[in-house]
Amino acid sequence: MTSMNPNPEHTEGPVAKAIEEQTAKLPSDIFLWASLASMGASLTLKLLKKDHVALFVGQWAAPFLLLGLYNKLVKLEGHD
Repeated sequence: MTSMNPNPEHTEGPVAKAIEEQTAKLPSDIFLWASLASMGASLTLKLLKKDHVALFVGQWAAPFLLLGLYNKLVKLEGHD
């Protein structure tokens, strides 16, 4: 399912297309579970008094959710 590119002079490169084709095969739930797992791991590390590592791991939640959103957009809209 590919959409018409409204700006044909700006197209995706072959690497971006290959990555999007492969990541579109992943279920969107993976990114949700990864986000929840990072929050759980962060909480566990915080309880173990490893504050700096807990903050580092806890910040992974937002990028996982953004990757899930990007994955969903690629599935719905396709690539060039």
